[in-house]
Amino acid sequence: MMRQYELVERVQKYDPTADEALLNRAYVYAMRAHGSQKRASGAPYFSHPLEVAAILTDLKLDDATIVTALLHDVIEDTDATRAEIDQLFGPEIGALVDGLTKIKRLDLVSKKAEQAENFRKLLIAISSDIRVLLVKLADRLHNMRTLEHMKPESRKRNSEETLEIYAPLAGRMGMQALRDELEEHAFRWLNPEAYKTVTEKLEELRTKNEGLVEEIAVALRKMLADVGIDVEVSGREKKPYSVWSKMANKQISLEQLSDIYAFRVVVDTIDDCYRVLGVAHTTWRTVPGRFKDYISTPKQNNYQSIHTTVVGPRHQRVELQIRTRAMHNVAEYGVAAHAVYKDGQKLNGGSGKALVFTDKESGPYQWLRRLVETLLEGSNPEEFLEHTKLELFQDQVFCFSPKGRLIALPRGATPLDFAYAVHTDVGNAAVGAYVNGRHVPIDTRLRNGDEVEIQTSKTHTPPAAWESLAVTGRARSAIRRAARDAIRRQYAELGRRLLISTFERIGESYSDERLKKVLPRLSYKSLEDALAAVARNEVKIEDVLRAIAPELAAAAARPPQRAEETTKASKGWLSLTRAASNKFSLGGSHEADAASATTTGRVRGIPIRGVRNDMPVLFEAGGAVPGDRIVGVLAPGEGIRVFQISSPRLQEYEHERWIDVAWDVDPENPERFPALISVTAPNQPGTLAEIANVIGQAGGNIDNLKMIRRASDFTELRIGLEVWDLQHLNQIINGLKAKAVVSKVERVFE
Repeated sequence: MMRQYELVERVQKYDPTADEALLNRAYVYAMRAHGSQKRASGAPYFSHPLEVAAILTDLKLDDATIVTALLHDVIEDTDATRAEIDQLFGPEIGALVDGLTKIKRLDLVSKKAEQAENFRKLLIAISSDIRVLLVKLADRLHNMRTLEHMKPESRKRNSEETLEIYAPLAGRMGMQALRDELEEHAFRWLNPEAYKTVTEKLEELRTKNEGLVEEIAVALRKMLADVGIDVEVSGREKKPYSVWSKMANKQISLEQLSDIYAFRVVVDTIDDCYRVLGVAHTTWRTVPGRFKDYISTPKQNNYQSIHTTVVGPRHQRVELQIRTRAMHNVAEYGVAAHAVYKDGQKLNGGSGKALVFTDKESGPYQWLRRLVETLLEGSNPEEFLEHTKLELFQDQVFCFSPKGRLIALPRGATPLDFAYAVHTDVGNAAVGAYVNGRHVPIDTRLRNGDEVEIQTSKTHTPPAAWESLAVTGRARSAIRRAARDAIRRQYAELGRRLLISTFERIGESYSDERLKKVLPRLSYKSLEDALAAVARNEVKIEDVLRAIAPELAAAAARPPQRAEETTKASKGWLSLTRAASNKFSLGGSHEADAASATTTGRVRGIPIRGVRNDMPVLFEAGGAVPGDRIVGVLAPGEGIRVFQISSPRLQEYEHERWIDVAWDVDPENPERFPALISVTAPNQPGTLAEIANVIGQAGGNIDNLKMIRRASDFTELRIGLEVWDLQHLNQIINGLKAKAVVSKVERVFE
């Protein structure tokens, strides 16, 4: 375990002005706070924060960050408090430590929700001070290095979390070396067989190509020295997880990979980068399609380099990464490379140098800000975690707007993702896209260099189904939010119509102005919220009446006239008029209507989201059964008309009047629903009986029957059925189709 003076020496080696007293005080405080606590390995717990601090000294971070590393678990795992940390080490370090402390006693129903909520807290802290992220990544790295001491379920959970979140997050921040090591540890524990296979294959390749790396490095140095370019050349072998991922994604063998060996060529100037490229391409044969210029077009994490693949000595494909020393520093340390020391006030009021991060308008910072914006708009932590994972893509495509603006997107992104990357309002209004001047579907996959133009319409609202077309978390979040807003507006309109209907029933007139005046009494800030609450039955209409005009509440409380007394149509106050008799004629008449009595029964299977239980409901002719896609239509003065999605009559109503309805069949209290079928059969004795027998044996109920002569030999029968659901209806239809006496059978809507 590293001693106190050793830690101080490591920090002072790159920062001679570091506060030695602060470092010593933190070392002693953390050691005493953790006391006799042990890690799963049996080692003293204090060895963990000490190793985290050591990792951060390799990144040459300031004394405040090193102190935070030493203290990062004391609030969470000991009796230490935030107030105590603030008092002893200052509010800056207190805030950093608090940002790394998990939320205790979360009242959440799932481990995933708890993970998401803690990650939400961490991201907010990171967006305020990037040093929180650096400590968290170092903390995760040391935990992954010692994962063999954990229980199998903990190893699996931590490895999955590392691969899904922390390794990609390190990559997004440009810290590639740290990302590589995190991925290696996670890969080894999550898929030990694949890890063993890949490492063995790489070892075989290493033996076969013994001396190849040094041979290529020597050749590179010599040919560049001959043209007067001063370079540093280093070779490396691709990491096992990176090899395995590329093999899995591209469905190719290890031998087919063209970048198992990569060489970093580090030069002084950008001009030298392109000179090296010219020498390499004129000396060795290039591999088509394997050239990328990240100098002219940097990655979002600020990574800059030229990548090219050539066929070098021994006919071996090798990747060359050509960059300046400054670019190499960014490639190695990511955001930590932007840390510089400048004159300023030290933590405890003394003069000296303080660590600041430059280039805060760079890609990683912009991405982080967008991520936190998404976080703050999310409806729940699990949704946010899903969006975060979607955003943590490393492979990217670079596209351009018609005005030349560069937009970086994850590979597989669509024009829809592009639209939301430009601006949320552009995405919400998007109705079409042109890629390179050609009109394409909105879900077309984009490629590097595409020029994308988005067509928009001010009246357009993105349908909820578009969420499945989007790749980025930003787009999915915005589409989901727009869908929620649209539903909210729909509920508000429904609530308004409910109030209008109720006021008309008692001879009064409703106006939004009357409701606005009593919003404080109803505890709502906006008119739309209050109306939507009425539609969702969160606020009773009686309560609204009582708030607006108490004298009207009593009149509204009187029950309405029963539906069966006012009309013989199939509608009621959340009720449905049903044929109670199953009698029908089997005689020779070609037109026989079932004689039926009527009764009213409550509709169980179709809750209308947000509609009060006294809302009139009417199933349109042709019926709808559980399993059908259904749409409700708000009919002023009548209630809700329910249509099967294929009903031709649905098109008679404006889309603005459509209501979101859904089946919710109670399995404990099954109920039959109406459906209409057309059966064409020979006009001969016994046909009708055979058809009725098929329906009866399948458990169907004949509610209505019409026979219409179509020809001298054939008759079309319109049969009204009562069935349990769509599967039951299809069973009856298939049973009829199997009968020789049936020429044709299909479902119909009138």
